[in-house]
Amino acid sequence: MFWVLLLLAAWAVAGLACLRLCLAAVRAAAVAPRTVDREHALTLYEAAFLAGGPRRVADLTLVSMARQRRLLLAHTGWATVVDPCGRDEMERSVIGAIGPEGQSRIAPVRSAAAAADAVRGLAERLVRAGLAVPDGTRGVAAGVQRVRVAAVTVCALGAAALALPLPADQPRLLIALWFTLPLALTLGCLAITRMEVHPYSRWASPAGQRMIGALVRQADGSADDRTYLTSVAVRGVHAIGEPDLRAAFAHRERYVDEHWERRA
Repeated sequence: MFWVLLLLAAWAVAGLACLRLCLAAVRAAAVAPRTVDREHALTLYEAAFLAGGPRRVADLTLVSMARQRRLLLAHTGWATVVDPCGRDEMERSVIGAIGPEGQSRIAPVRSAAAAADAVRGLAERLVRAGLAVPDGTRGVAAGVQRVRVAAVTVCALGAAALALPLPADQPRLLIALWFTLPLALTLGCLAITRMEVHPYSRWASPAGQRMIGALVRQADGSADDRTYLTSVAVRGVHAIGEPDLRAAFAHRERYVDEHWERRA
């Protein structure tokens, strides 16, 4: 009867994920509709936030300063300040995150800059303009991801239950049918959420997503510096063309992975 414990675990995973998604959807529905500023022209920082959130803003700032030779991003994963005078709040946040010594690893700089007051102020302005979603709706996007993971987990638990040695009087088809119930719960919850709440972007509202879509059609990662940075804003550091600069951010990802492994 060990398969019953797996079934209970499947129900617990599915039920908790669906409950959290429902609560997030209720909080999002309670937020008053906001008027959209259709005359708003997106800056690169705003485009980066709508496409990838605070960390994308930090990445864009780092790349922009590096291309202007005011910041050196080494392929070893270190950032070095060349020009200590930031031209806007974002750049000053990056320089402040690097510290008074003028040199730091890229990973902690990125995290600190993403959490700076400048990025929070940018997010608030976009929410007021109707282009970014408030915190409650961001919870919907995270909730959808959790329900998807729960659906996969239920399938895995069902497969594990069917792989167990069972008595002859317990047909495997019946056990499989029991596991379809929590699976149906997760899939039904995803279907309802898609019909009622979609699109559920983590950062951009539907109006913001349309603006980002227009920028995506313009960003090809080449041409002038503005187009290049637009490509980085909407696609992330994977749009970087320079090998050395790509290596600097690739080293950043390895540093983050090692950091989490040490904490675990």
